[in-house]
Amino acid sequence: MTSYTHDQKDLELMKMAITQANISEPVESAYCVGAVLVAATGEILSTGFSRELPGNTHAEQCALDKLPDIGLIENGICYTTMEPCSTRLSGNKPCVERLIAAKVKKVVMGIKEPPNFVECSGVDLLRQAGIEVLVVPGVEEECLKPNQHILQTK
Repeated sequence: MTSYTHDQKDLELMKMAITQANISEPVESAYCVGAVLVAATGEILSTGFSRELPGNTHAEQCALDKLPDIGLIENGICYTTMEPCSTRLSGNKPCVERLIAAKVKKVVMGIKEPPNFVECSGVDLLRQAGIEVLVVPGVEEECLKPNQHILQTK
């Protein structure tokens, strides 16, 4: 079951994540995703976008890796334009595992991961770990836009 958020602050932070996704360089083998990490205090800790850092990195991974201390995000929120991955074809640790290990309390996302590469079970795994997952309605088109290079060819 999908739970939605209509909080204006969630929409603003999702727009920031969408801006990050649009910076991501398109490649045929991966989506362009953006992420924003927010501390429990409401402070924006870091942002990230797909392939921002070396090593075929995902947006959430980049945002987490840029933190000076992973403990800063404990009980915080990850805003991401696309459902955090549960399977990595590259062999990297899935973003769901990273977010669970970082002890975030909530993930706010724009869209579910389209099934072009893998069947993603990120939402289910996050909820099983006790992490609240919410969807910002009305941003689907903006979240899919930087991924047209994949979605139009499949």
